Amino acid sequence: MSKENQLKEIHTSGKSYAIYKSINGFDLYTDFSKKITLNNKNVSGFLNKKRISKKPKKTDLFIGFFGYELLNNLIGIKVPKQKSMNFPKGIFYKPEKKISYSNDLVNYKIDKIRLKKKFKININRKSYTKIFDKFKKKIKSGETYQIKICTKYKLKSAIDPLDFFCRLSKTNLAPEAFMIRDKDYSIISCSPENLITKKGSLITTKPIAGTVRKNKRMNKIKALSYFRNNHKETKEHNMIVDMERSDMSRICKVGTVKLSKEKAVEEYKDLFHYVSLIKGKVKKNIKNIDIIKAMMPGGSVIGCPKISTLNLLNNQEKENRNIYTGSFGYLKFNGDMKFNIIIRSILNYKNISEISVASGVVVDSNAKHEFSENFIKAKALIDLFK
Repeated sequence: MSKENQLKEIHTSGKSYAIYKSINGFDLYTDFSKKITLNNKNVSGFLNKKRISKKPKKTDLFIGFFGYELLNNLIGIKVPKQKSMNFPKGIFYKPEKKISYSNDLVNYKIDKIRLKKKFKININRKSYTKIFDKFKKKIKSGETYQIKICTKYKLKSAIDPLDFFCRLSKTNLAPEAFMIRDKDYSIISCSPENLITKKGSLITTKPIAGTVRKNKRMNKIKALSYFRNNHKETKEHNMIVDMERSDMSRICKVGTVKLSKEKAVEEYKDLFHYVSLIKGKVKKNIKNIDIIKAMMPGGSVIGCPKISTLNLLNNQEKENRNIYTGSFGYLKFNGDMKFNIIIRSILNYKNISEISVASGVVVDSNAKHEFSENFIKAKALIDLFK
């Protein structure tokens, strides 16, 4: 049986599975022997548990996600009671089968009824501006230097996650794309941002801070010029890079945390991003839980400084972020790991599709521009429903 037919068979059988972008294509994980639903009580035990395999296999790992609230609680930050759809705080799976695919994942299509309904946004521009102005005052008073306002787009709809993921991969292939299909939910993501890649003692993170819309006059070279000459974008990027370096320094050997790529431009379907890459060498006796607590939630989608900014956000936001700005990836039995930041994603749960986005507020920000930037980030996902 061809790999393409194998994927279709897994999908139509109703089996749970996950797909994660790899360097050469995609890796599919299925035949899950364990499913661990995480909460505040068991997450530390899950991360601290040592797992040894007598005969190492390519499936010696757990794959899944940490939600935003769980990551807050892990570092001692409480999230006030918010409006919630009661989606799990985190889920990890132990796969027994792994199948690798090329970038041309599969030609999978379904005949579907086009949805005539529009997404509803939880914060209109007037409300957004009110929150924006409030946070601007917090920035001027020194409580934070940068903060991300989250907006949600929601639509009641059942979806076929493989159809959405295949189309999304063809139109907006991202280096941290993933999907999960389980019996009662699915996640489809074109996340561009890697938060942690650890192999042996080497660890890297790739902060993204800076967005400009793509059009006929804006190419990659012009985007780089735009970022370099834009004081607000440069300031925002520098702050996030400094914070990520600080986070990494807590778990890395002195003098090993260095910028290996600084302020490059990456191109996506509707936009360009400003990106850097930071490397370091992990100290001896550092455990998985130490790395997760130091690096998560990812600073580039929260703000700076991280702890005080998280507290400001949590006291302002009325809805639970669920998976948004959490992390998806895998923990290998040998200690290696790879995790992204969950952005540019659709969570479908109880037939509600939810897309969350955020843009950064610094002292030079403009409310109208940032509100529009949120829509630009959501557009590639909203287009899948047309």
